[in-house]
Amino acid sequence: MSKNLLERRPTAPATPAAAILGAAAGRGGRRGPAVRGPARGPAEMAAAAALTREGGEDAFRRLFRFYRQRDASDLRGVLDFSAPGAQVFRSQLSISSVSDQDARRAGLQPVSQWKAYGLNGYPGFIFIPNPFLPGCQQHWVKQCLKLYPQKPNVCNLDLHMAPEKTIDLWGQSKEQLRRKGSGKREPRSLLERLRWVTLGYHYNWDTKKYSANHHTPFPSDLAFLSEQVAAACGFRGFQAQAGILNYYHFDSSLGIHVDESELDHSRPLLSFSFGQSSIFLLGGLKREEAPTAMFMHSGDIMVMSGFSRLLYHAVPRVLPNPEGTALPSCLDHALSSDLPVGSIIEHSSDEDWQVCAKYLQSSRINMTIRQVLAEGQTFPEESGTNGKGQAPSEDSHQQENSTAKKHKPNTDS
Repeated sequence: MSKNLLERRPTAPATPAAAILGAAAGRGGRRGPAVRGPARGPAEMAAAAALTREGGEDAFRRLFRFYRQRDASDLRGVLDFSAPGAQVFRSQLSISSVSDQDARRAGLQPVSQWKAYGLNGYPGFIFIPNPFLPGCQQHWVKQCLKLYPQKPNVCNLDLHMAPEKTIDLWGQSKEQLRRKGSGKREPRSLLERLRWVTLGYHYNWDTKKYSANHHTPFPSDLAFLSEQVAAACGFRGFQAQAGILNYYHFDSSLGIHVDESELDHSRPLLSFSFGQSSIFLLGGLKREEAPTAMFMHSGDIMVMSGFSRLLYHAVPRVLPNPEGTALPSCLDHALSSDLPVGSIIEHSSDEDWQVCAKYLQSSRINMTIRQVLAEGQTFPEESGTNGKGQAPSEDSHQQENSTAKKHKPNTDS
Protein backbone atom coordinates (compact mmCIF):
# COMPACT_ATOMS: atom_id res chain seq x y z
CA MET A 1 0.00 0.00 0.00
CA SER A 2 1.44 3.38 -0.95
CA LYS A 3 2.55 5.80 1.74
CA ASN A 4 0.10 8.52 0.76
CA LEU A 5 -2.81 6.15 1.38
CA LEU A 6 -1.70 5.67 4.96
CA GLU A 7 -0.99 9.28 5.85
CA ARG A 8 -2.84 10.42 8.89
CA ARG A 9 -6.01 12.26 8.00
CA PRO A 10 -5.75 15.96 8.86
CA THR A 11 -7.82 16.89 11.88
CA ALA A 12 -11.25 18.03 10.78
CA PRO A 13 -13.46 20.53 12.56
CA ALA A 14 -15.98 19.17 15.01
CA THR A 15 -18.72 17.54 12.98
CA PRO A 16 -22.41 16.85 13.52
CA ALA A 17 -21.43 13.19 14.05
CA ALA A 18 -19.71 14.15 17.31
CA ALA A 19 -22.77 16.13 18.33
CA ILE A 20 -25.04 13.17 17.72
CA LEU A 21 -22.85 10.82 19.71
CA GLY A 22 -22.22 13.32 22.48
CA ALA A 23 -25.84 14.34 22.89
CA ALA A 24 -26.94 10.73 22.93
CA ALA A 25 -24.37 9.96 25.61
CA GLY A 26 -25.66 12.84 27.71
CA ARG A 27 -29.10 11.26 27.71
CA GLY A 28 -27.79 7.76 28.22
CA GLY A 29 -29.80 6.49 25.28
CA ARG A 30 -28.64 4.10 22.58
CA ARG A 31 -30.15 5.93 19.60
CA GLY A 32 -29.44 9.59 20.23
CA PRO A 33 -31.73 12.61 19.95
CA ALA A 34 -32.13 15.16 17.19
CA VAL A 35 -28.94 16.74 15.84
CA ARG A 36 -28.28 19.98 17.70
CA GLY A 37 -25.02 21.25 16.22
CA PRO A 38 -21.29 20.66 16.59
CA ALA A 39 -19.65 19.29 19.71
CA ARG A 40 -18.68 22.10 22.10
CA GLY A 41 -15.76 20.91 24.20
CA PRO A 42 -13.63 18.16 25.73
CA ALA A 43 -16.34 17.02 28.14
CA GLU A 44 -18.83 16.44 25.36
CA MET A 45 -16.20 14.74 23.21
CA ALA A 46 -15.32 12.46 26.12
CA ALA A 47 -18.99 11.60 26.49
CA ALA A 48 -19.11 10.81 22.79
CA ALA A 49 -16.12 8.52 23.13
CA ALA A 50 -17.79 6.77 26.05
CA LEU A 51 -20.90 6.29 23.97
CA THR A 52 -18.97 4.66 21.13
CA ARG A 53 -17.74 2.02 23.57
CA GLU A 54 -21.19 1.29 24.96
CA GLY A 55 -22.29 -2.23 24.13
CA GLY A 56 -19.03 -2.86 22.26
CA GLU A 57 -20.21 -0.91 19.22
CA ASP A 58 -17.79 1.21 17.26
CA ALA A 59 -18.50 4.83 16.33
CA PHE A 60 -19.32 4.04 12.71
CA ARG A 61 -21.91 1.41 13.57
CA ARG A 62 -23.54 3.70 16.10
CA LEU A 63 -23.94 6.47 13.50
CA PHE A 64 -25.13 3.90 10.98
CA ARG A 65 -27.87 2.87 13.40
CA PHE A 66 -28.74 6.47 14.18
CA TYR A 67 -29.39 7.39 10.55
CA ARG A 68 -31.00 4.05 9.79
CA GLN A 69 -33.61 4.60 12.49
CA ARG A 70 -34.30 8.36 12.46
CA ASP A 71 -37.30 9.92 10.79
CA ALA A 72 -36.85 12.17 7.77
CA SER A 73 -37.31 15.38 9.79
CA ASP A 74 -34.23 14.66 11.92
CA LEU A 75 -31.47 15.03 9.34
CA ARG A 76 -30.03 18.47 10.04
CA GLY A 77 -26.59 16.97 10.64
CA VAL A 78 -26.32 15.63 7.08
CA LEU A 79 -24.17 17.61 4.64
CA ASP A 80 -25.95 18.73 1.50
CA PHE A 81 -23.65 19.76 -1.31
CA SER A 82 -26.41 21.84 -2.88
CA ALA A 83 -25.82 24.21 0.05
CA PRO A 84 -22.26 23.40 1.19
CA GLY A 85 -21.15 24.54 4.62
CA ALA A 86 -17.88 25.26 6.43
CA GLN A 87 -16.50 21.73 6.17
CA VAL A 88 -16.73 21.90 2.35
CA PHE A 89 -14.40 23.63 -0.10
CA ARG A 90 -14.31 24.00 -3.89
CA SER A 91 -12.17 21.38 -5.60
CA GLN A 92 -10.18 22.11 -8.74
CA LEU A 93 -10.85 20.01 -11.83
CA SER A 94 -8.63 19.34 -14.83
CA ILE A 95 -10.74 21.23 -17.36
CA SER A 96 -8.28 20.79 -20.22
CA SER A 97 -8.25 16.98 -19.84
CA VAL A 98 -11.76 16.54 -21.27
CA SER A 99 -12.90 18.34 -24.40
CA ASP A 100 -16.38 19.85 -24.41
CA GLN A 101 -17.20 17.50 -27.29
CA ASP A 102 -16.21 14.39 -25.33
CA ALA A 103 -18.12 15.60 -22.28
CA ARG A 104 -21.26 16.06 -24.37
CA ARG A 105 -20.73 12.66 -26.03
CA ALA A 106 -20.84 11.17 -22.52
CA GLY A 107 -24.00 13.13 -21.67
CA LEU A 108 -22.15 15.58 -19.43
CA GLN A 109 -21.96 19.35 -19.30
CA PRO A 110 -18.58 20.86 -20.24
CA VAL A 111 -16.23 20.35 -17.28
CA SER A 112 -15.84 24.12 -16.93
CA GLN A 113 -19.49 24.23 -15.84
CA TRP A 114 -19.22 21.52 -13.19
CA LYS A 115 -19.12 22.30 -9.50
CA ALA A 116 -16.77 20.07 -7.55
CA TYR A 117 -16.22 19.99 -3.81
CA GLY A 118 -13.76 18.52 -1.35
CA LEU A 119 -14.26 17.79 2.32
CA ASN A 120 -11.93 18.94 5.09
CA GLY A 121 -10.21 15.92 6.61
CA TYR A 122 -10.77 13.71 3.56
CA PRO A 123 -7.98 14.30 1.00
CA GLY A 124 -8.79 12.72 -2.36
CA PHE A 125 -12.56 12.85 -1.88
CA ILE A 126 -14.41 14.76 -4.62
CA PHE A 127 -18.15 15.37 -4.82
CA ILE A 128 -19.68 16.58 -8.10
CA PRO A 129 -23.38 17.55 -7.89
CA ASN A 130 -25.27 16.40 -11.00
CA PRO A 131 -23.10 17.37 -14.00
CA PHE A 132 -25.34 15.54 -16.50
CA LEU A 133 -26.97 17.29 -19.43
CA PRO A 134 -30.79 17.44 -19.36
CA GLY A 135 -32.35 14.08 -20.17
CA CYS A 136 -29.09 12.12 -20.10
CA GLN A 137 -29.63 10.45 -16.74
CA GLN A 138 -32.47 8.52 -18.36
CA HIS A 139 -29.98 6.65 -20.53
CA TRP A 140 -28.05 5.31 -17.54
CA VAL A 141 -31.19 4.33 -15.66
CA LYS A 142 -32.44 2.38 -18.67
CA GLN A 143 -29.06 0.69 -19.13
CA CYS A 144 -29.02 -0.37 -15.47
CA LEU A 145 -32.51 -1.84 -15.69
CA LYS A 146 -32.76 -3.15 -19.25
CA LEU A 147 -29.26 -3.88 -20.60
CA TYR A 148 -26.66 -4.35 -17.87
CA PRO A 149 -28.57 -7.12 -15.99
CA GLN A 150 -28.50 -9.25 -19.15
CA LYS A 151 -26.17 -12.21 -19.54
CA PRO A 152 -23.24 -12.69 -19.50
CA ASN A 153 -23.26 -10.18 -16.61
CA VAL A 154 -23.94 -11.61 -13.16
CA CYS A 155 -26.68 -10.64 -10.68
CA ASN A 156 -27.90 -11.75 -7.25
CA LEU A 157 -30.85 -13.63 -8.77
CA ASP A 158 -28.40 -16.04 -10.43
CA LEU A 159 -27.56 -17.44 -6.99
CA HIS A 160 -30.98 -18.98 -6.41
CA MET A 161 -32.77 -19.10 -9.76
CA ALA A 162 -32.31 -21.31 -12.82
CA PRO A 163 -30.33 -19.62 -15.62
CA GLU A 164 -33.29 -19.59 -18.00
CA LYS A 165 -35.32 -17.63 -15.44
CA THR A 166 -32.89 -14.69 -15.36
CA ILE A 167 -32.24 -14.25 -19.08
CA ASP A 168 -34.63 -11.31 -19.58
CA LEU A 169 -35.49 -9.59 -16.31
CA TRP A 170 -36.76 -6.51 -18.15
CA GLY A 171 -39.11 -8.47 -20.40
CA GLN A 172 -40.50 -10.42 -17.46
CA SER A 173 -41.02 -7.32 -15.31
CA LYS A 174 -42.07 -4.40 -17.50
CA GLU A 175 -45.81 -5.07 -17.65
CA GLN A 176 -45.99 -5.80 -13.93
CA LEU A 177 -44.15 -2.55 -13.17
CA ARG A 178 -46.40 -0.51 -15.47
CA ARG A 179 -49.51 -1.78 -13.73
CA LYS A 180 -48.08 -1.52 -10.25
CA GLY A 181 -50.10 0.52 -7.78
CA SER A 182 -49.18 1.80 -4.34
CA GLY A 183 -50.20 -1.32 -2.45
CA LYS A 184 -47.34 -2.74 -0.41
CA ARG A 185 -48.66 -6.28 -0.63
CA GLU A 186 -48.31 -6.52 -4.38
CA PRO A 187 -45.72 -9.12 -5.38
CA ARG A 188 -42.41 -7.68 -6.49
CA SER A 189 -41.28 -8.09 -10.07
CA LEU A 190 -37.90 -9.65 -10.85
CA LEU A 191 -36.44 -6.18 -11.44
CA GLU A 192 -37.62 -5.14 -7.98
CA ARG A 193 -35.89 -8.21 -6.55
CA LEU A 194 -32.63 -7.22 -8.23
CA ARG A 195 -30.02 -6.22 -5.64
CA TRP A 196 -26.72 -6.15 -7.51
CA VAL A 197 -25.16 -6.69 -10.92
CA THR A 198 -21.44 -7.09 -11.61
CA LEU A 199 -19.69 -6.03 -14.82
CA GLY A 200 -16.25 -6.68 -16.31
CA TYR A 201 -14.18 -8.49 -13.70
CA HIS A 202 -16.91 -10.05 -11.60
CA TYR A 203 -16.49 -9.62 -7.87
CA ASN A 204 -16.53 -12.86 -5.87
CA TRP A 205 -18.61 -12.24 -2.76
CA ASP A 206 -17.16 -15.33 -1.01
CA THR A 207 -13.44 -14.69 -1.47
CA LYS A 208 -13.80 -10.89 -1.83
CA LYS A 209 -11.50 -11.10 -4.84
CA TYR A 210 -11.49 -10.64 -8.59
CA SER A 211 -9.97 -13.22 -10.92
CA ALA A 212 -8.82 -13.48 -14.52
CA ASN A 213 -11.09 -16.44 -15.20
CA HIS A 214 -14.31 -14.64 -14.36
CA HIS A 215 -14.45 -11.71 -16.73
CA THR A 216 -16.86 -10.49 -19.39
CA PRO A 217 -16.62 -7.41 -21.65
CA PHE A 218 -17.17 -4.14 -19.81
CA PRO A 219 -19.95 -1.96 -21.35
CA SER A 220 -18.31 0.52 -23.74
CA ASP A 221 -20.70 3.39 -22.97
CA LEU A 222 -20.12 3.15 -19.22
CA ALA A 223 -16.37 2.87 -19.77
CA PHE A 224 -16.39 6.09 -21.81
CA LEU A 225 -18.40 7.97 -19.17
CA SER A 226 -16.05 6.78 -16.44
CA GLU A 227 -12.94 7.74 -18.38
CA GLN A 228 -14.19 11.32 -18.86
CA VAL A 229 -15.09 11.77 -15.17
CA ALA A 230 -11.78 10.26 -14.03
CA ALA A 231 -9.80 12.49 -16.42
CA ALA A 232 -11.64 15.59 -15.21
CA CYS A 233 -10.58 14.67 -11.67
CA GLY A 234 -6.93 14.32 -12.66
CA PHE A 235 -6.80 10.60 -13.47
CA ARG A 236 -6.12 10.41 -17.19
CA GLY A 237 -5.66 6.85 -18.43
CA PHE A 238 -8.19 5.42 -15.97
CA GLN A 239 -9.51 2.06 -17.19
CA ALA A 240 -13.00 0.96 -16.23
CA GLN A 241 -12.44 -2.73 -15.57
CA ALA A 242 -15.08 -3.69 -13.01
CA GLY A 243 -18.46 -2.37 -11.99
CA ILE A 244 -20.86 -3.15 -9.17
CA LEU A 245 -24.38 -1.85 -9.63
CA ASN A 246 -26.50 -1.66 -6.48
CA TYR A 247 -30.29 -1.43 -6.59
CA TYR A 248 -31.89 0.12 -3.50
CA HIS A 249 -35.44 0.53 -2.26
CA PHE A 250 -36.70 2.62 0.65
CA ASP A 251 -36.11 -0.32 3.01
CA SER A 252 -32.56 -1.01 1.77
CA SER A 253 -29.15 -0.21 3.19
CA LEU A 254 -25.51 -0.84 2.31
CA GLY A 255 -23.35 -2.30 5.07
CA ILE A 256 -20.13 -0.79 6.42
CA HIS A 257 -17.20 -1.76 4.21
CA VAL A 258 -13.96 -0.76 2.48
CA ASP A 259 -13.39 -1.24 -1.26
CA GLU A 260 -9.96 -2.83 -1.10
CA SER A 261 -10.23 -5.88 -3.37
CA GLU A 262 -8.83 -4.09 -6.41
CA LEU A 263 -5.12 -4.75 -6.88
CA ASP A 264 -4.41 -1.13 -7.88
CA HIS A 265 -5.44 1.35 -5.17
CA SER A 266 -3.76 4.28 -6.90
CA ARG A 267 -6.75 4.66 -9.23
CA PRO A 268 -10.03 6.17 -8.00
CA LEU A 269 -13.37 4.61 -7.25
CA LEU A 270 -16.20 6.36 -9.12
CA SER A 271 -19.78 6.39 -7.85
CA PHE A 272 -22.87 7.51 -9.83
CA SER A 273 -26.35 7.81 -8.28
CA PHE A 274 -29.77 7.94 -9.94
CA GLY A 275 -33.34 8.09 -8.63
CA GLN A 276 -34.28 8.70 -5.02
CA SER A 277 -31.81 10.20 -2.53
CA SER A 278 -29.68 8.53 0.11
CA ILE A 279 -27.49 9.24 3.12
CA PHE A 280 -23.86 8.29 2.58
CA LEU A 281 -21.49 7.84 5.53
CA LEU A 282 -17.77 8.41 4.96
CA GLY A 283 -15.52 7.33 7.81
CA GLY A 284 -11.84 6.73 8.43
CA LEU A 285 -9.28 3.95 8.22
CA LYS A 286 -10.78 2.43 11.37
CA ARG A 287 -14.39 1.90 12.35
CA GLU A 288 -13.72 3.66 15.64
CA GLU A 289 -13.64 6.96 13.72
CA ALA A 290 -17.09 8.58 13.52
CA PRO A 291 -18.15 9.11 9.89
CA THR A 292 -19.38 12.25 8.17
CA ALA A 293 -22.93 12.01 6.77
CA MET A 294 -23.89 13.52 3.42
CA PHE A 295 -26.79 13.40 0.99
CA MET A 296 -26.47 11.89 -2.46
CA HIS A 297 -29.12 12.98 -4.96
CA SER A 298 -29.94 11.87 -8.47
CA GLY A 299 -27.11 12.61 -10.90
CA ASP A 300 -24.49 13.18 -8.21
CA ILE A 301 -21.01 11.74 -8.74
CA MET A 302 -18.57 10.87 -5.98
CA VAL A 303 -14.87 10.12 -6.42
CA MET A 304 -12.78 8.38 -3.76
CA SER A 305 -9.03 8.57 -4.41
CA GLY A 306 -5.72 8.87 -2.60
CA PHE A 307 -6.22 8.79 1.18
CA SER A 308 -9.99 8.50 0.79
CA ARG A 309 -9.79 5.46 -1.51
CA LEU A 310 -9.57 2.99 1.40
CA LEU A 311 -11.91 4.59 3.95
CA TYR A 312 -14.87 2.86 5.53
CA HIS A 313 -18.22 3.92 4.10
CA ALA A 314 -21.87 2.85 4.05
CA VAL A 315 -25.41 3.82 3.05
CA PRO A 316 -27.80 3.53 6.01
CA ARG A 317 -30.85 5.14 4.41
CA VAL A 318 -32.62 5.71 1.13
CA LEU A 319 -34.93 8.74 1.24
CA PRO A 320 -37.56 10.33 -1.00
CA ASN A 321 -35.98 13.05 -3.10
CA PRO A 322 -36.05 16.48 -1.37
CA GLU A 323 -38.42 18.02 -3.94
CA GLY A 324 -41.29 15.92 -2.58
CA THR A 325 -42.27 14.72 -6.07
CA ALA A 326 -42.49 11.15 -7.37
CA LEU A 327 -39.22 11.70 -9.24
CA PRO A 328 -36.62 14.46 -8.93
CA SER A 329 -37.14 17.09 -11.61
CA CYS A 330 -33.75 16.36 -13.20
CA LEU A 331 -35.20 13.05 -14.39
CA ASP A 332 -38.16 14.72 -16.09
CA HIS A 333 -36.09 16.77 -18.55
CA ALA A 334 -36.35 15.86 -22.21
CA LEU A 335 -33.22 14.71 -24.02
CA SER A 336 -32.02 17.04 -26.74
CA SER A 337 -32.72 15.83 -30.27
CA ASP A 338 -29.39 17.31 -31.35
CA LEU A 339 -26.93 14.84 -29.87
CA PRO A 340 -23.28 15.25 -30.88
CA VAL A 341 -21.65 12.93 -33.39
CA GLY A 342 -20.41 9.82 -31.62
CA SER A 343 -22.69 10.30 -28.60
CA ILE A 344 -23.03 7.24 -26.40
CA ILE A 345 -26.39 8.50 -25.15
CA GLU A 346 -29.46 6.84 -26.66
CA HIS A 347 -33.01 8.15 -26.67
CA SER A 348 -35.35 6.14 -24.46
CA SER A 349 -38.76 5.34 -25.84
CA ASP A 350 -41.75 6.63 -23.91
CA GLU A 351 -42.69 3.02 -23.22
CA ASP A 352 -39.28 2.18 -21.75
CA TRP A 353 -39.08 5.33 -19.68
CA GLN A 354 -42.54 4.70 -18.25
CA VAL A 355 -41.21 1.44 -16.81
CA CYS A 356 -38.01 3.07 -15.53
CA ALA A 357 -39.91 5.95 -13.94
CA LYS A 358 -42.27 3.57 -12.16
CA TYR A 359 -39.32 1.66 -10.79
CA LEU A 360 -37.54 4.81 -9.58
CA GLN A 361 -40.54 6.11 -7.65
CA SER A 362 -39.40 3.93 -4.76
CA SER A 363 -35.84 3.11 -5.73
CA ARG A 364 -32.28 4.32 -6.19
CA ILE A 365 -29.60 2.95 -8.51
CA ASN A 366 -25.88 3.33 -7.82
CA MET A 367 -23.03 2.45 -10.20
CA THR A 368 -19.53 2.07 -8.75
CA ILE A 369 -16.71 1.73 -11.27
CA ARG A 370 -13.17 0.58 -10.51
CA GLN A 371 -9.83 -0.13 -12.16
CA VAL A 372 -8.75 -3.49 -10.83
CA LEU A 373 -5.25 -3.84 -12.30
CA ALA A 374 -2.49 -1.32 -12.93
CA GLU A 375 -1.07 -1.06 -16.45
CA GLY A 376 0.77 -4.32 -17.16
CA GLN A 377 -0.30 -5.92 -13.87
CA THR A 378 -1.74 -9.45 -13.76
CA PHE A 379 -3.62 -11.48 -11.20
CA PRO A 380 -1.55 -13.70 -8.91
CA GLU A 381 -1.93 -17.40 -9.67
CA GLU A 382 -4.29 -19.13 -7.31
CA SER A 383 -6.83 -21.92 -7.23
CA GLY A 384 -10.07 -20.11 -7.93
CA THR A 385 -13.76 -20.72 -7.99
CA ASN A 386 -16.36 -19.96 -10.58
CA GLY A 387 -16.50 -16.49 -9.06
CA LYS A 388 -20.22 -16.27 -8.48
CA GLY A 389 -20.06 -16.75 -4.74
CA GLN A 390 -22.81 -16.13 -2.25
CA ALA A 391 -24.72 -13.03 -1.29
CA PRO A 392 -22.38 -10.36 0.08
CA SER A 393 -21.78 -10.08 3.81
CA GLU A 394 -22.23 -7.11 6.10
CA ASP A 395 -18.83 -5.59 5.39
CA SER A 396 -18.77 -6.01 1.62
CA HIS A 397 -20.81 -4.29 -1.06
CA GLN A 398 -23.98 -5.47 0.55
CA GLN A 399 -27.43 -4.16 0.44
CA GLU A 400 -29.93 -5.63 2.84
CA ASN A 401 -33.66 -5.58 2.37
CA SER A 402 -35.81 -5.78 5.49
CA THR A 403 -37.94 -8.52 3.96
CA ALA A 404 -34.84 -10.70 3.49
CA LYS A 405 -33.37 -10.45 6.97
CA LYS A 406 -34.60 -13.88 7.96
CA HIS A 407 -32.30 -15.28 5.24
CA LYS A 408 -29.27 -13.01 5.69
CA PRO A 409 -29.25 -10.88 8.86
CA ASN A 410 -27.45 -7.55 8.83
CA THR A 411 -26.29 -6.48 12.26
CA ASP A 412 -25.89 -2.90 11.08
CA SER A 413 -29.50 -2.33 10.07
